[in-house]
Amino acid sequence: MPFSDTHPALSSALIARGYAAPTPVQAAVLAADPTRDLIVSAQTGSGKTVAYGFALAGPLLGEQTRFPRAAAPLALIIAPTRELALQVARELEWLFADAGGVVATCVGGMNVREESRTLSRGAHIVVGTPGRLRDHLERGNLATTDLRAVVLDEADEMLDLGFRDDLEEILDQVPTERRTLLFSATLPKPIQALAKRYQKNAERLQVGSAAEAHGDIDYRAVRVAPNDLEAAVVNVLRYHDSGAAMVFAATREGVRRLHANLVERGFAAVALSGELSQSERTHALQALRDRRARVCVATDVAARGLDLPDLGLVIHAELPHDAEVLQHRSGRTGRAGKKGVCVVLVPYPKRRRAEGMLREANIRATWEDVPSAAAIAAKDDARLIDEIGDAGEDTAAAEALLAQKDAVAITAALLRRYRASLPAPEEMTDSGPPQRGEAEAPRQGFEDVVWFRVNTGRVNNADPRWLLPYLCRRGHLTRKDIGAIRIFDRETRFEIPTPLASRFVAALKRTDDGDPSVIIEAAGNAPEPARRPPSPRRGPPPRR
Repeated sequence: MPFSDTHPALSSALIARGYAAPTPVQAAVLAADPTRDLIVSAQTGSGKTVAYGFALAGPLLGEQTRFPRAAAPLALIIAPTRELALQVARELEWLFADAGGVVATCVGGMNVREESRTLSRGAHIVVGTPGRLRDHLERGNLATTDLRAVVLDEADEMLDLGFRDDLEEILDQVPTERRTLLFSATLPKPIQALAKRYQKNAERLQVGSAAEAHGDIDYRAVRVAPNDLEAAVVNVLRYHDSGAAMVFAATREGVRRLHANLVERGFAAVALSGELSQSERTHALQALRDRRARVCVATDVAARGLDLPDLGLVIHAELPHDAEVLQHRSGRTGRAGKKGVCVVLVPYPKRRRAEGMLREANIRATWEDVPSAAAIAAKDDARLIDEIGDAGEDTAAAEALLAQKDAVAITAALLRRYRASLPAPEEMTDSGPPQRGEAEAPRQGFEDVVWFRVNTGRVNNADPRWLLPYLCRRGHLTRKDIGAIRIFDRETRFEIPTPLASRFVAALKRTDDGDPSVIIEAAGNAPEPARRPPSPRRGPPPRR
């Protein structure tokens, strides 16, 4: 059996869960010296909860196959967030169920008196967050005299969140004769200092390189016009149609705005940010877990330690501060061997910054444009075909319908109803000028165009959201007849297919209202406006 090195008390639980072979981090922990402390560097989603469950079995059970009656805890597991602590508790409950293991949780936002009563009844393993565990220690609710093992899970995040003092107070009160396991995605100097102080002769396990950690994530860098970020989120969500998706914004206000925008467009979305109460956060997470919601809009801090089932898509709606945050965000998907997609929306003025961040994170991303409405419709059609199976008990009704209506008409009606049930994709504007050395592929139907200009630009708050309807109204066109739109400081340029150009000009003359503040005229075929030479610096007057 691939898990032959695990404790016998865990074998039946692993078989019942369908475990066939250990993950790399589990194999590394099983092969390590069972008497030594461990420093394990492994990415989130690598199966490390079960891995340290294997490491705890020996010190806690010894030669026995079942735990004695629960009394003072034998193991203490410290996690950075409430969600991660509850997730760890659920994993350990099934892993140690056949051995009679009792797992208790102590986390912020829960009833502290109920937790106190649970601890008084006895538990073999206690899982908690630093602040709440420290609170129970100070109240005298948590006994540490019998502890044989301590686990610090995602230690780097605990220090990032400011829990160093809490951790040190807890670790100073546990027995010195114990096994200490430290798990961390990264090992910065503060983590190394913590390990040096509280571990003895620790064995270090590095599981997977940075490149391997990205292996289950398909990275896409999507060029987008700055004004189209929210529309781009809509189209990316519709194109990929993941079972669950997480969208990251930089601020609470960004989360509020983006969440409202998605709900308005018909997405089942929830928001997570620091301004939510614990009750609101719990309801939002439950909606995600029972599939009532499929999109979570969150800030970096609110999403720490969060593990969602079937999270197949992560969208960086706003660029993260640095490469480490990029990796933490992206690591929400592509977990435990499952594939995931990570989309980084890159406004074209920030392309250099995005490229540097991807380079620093050792990530190779595919650069592409925002999915168009046509591409989304094609994806919808393909998904609908995949969903069509055996008619089953509806066979008779289907045959009767076919006897009355043409098959093509029935299919068209099915497509209309199917598409009507989905949020409508957004019509995207141009994603910006091509980068140096990058060929610009013309959109279909725009291989031969005439460029026009409008005498309004960024300084006048030019925005495609009002420019497009204005141009369509004045020129008697539809949105599909207008190609790339380039907004500069004092003017905006846009392209019209050559066959439509003369009709467009004629319509402009008929709809001219004589307003000199908005002038539309032909601009030749150069998309870039003429650059003004820099004005000479004014120095001090010459001395006489």
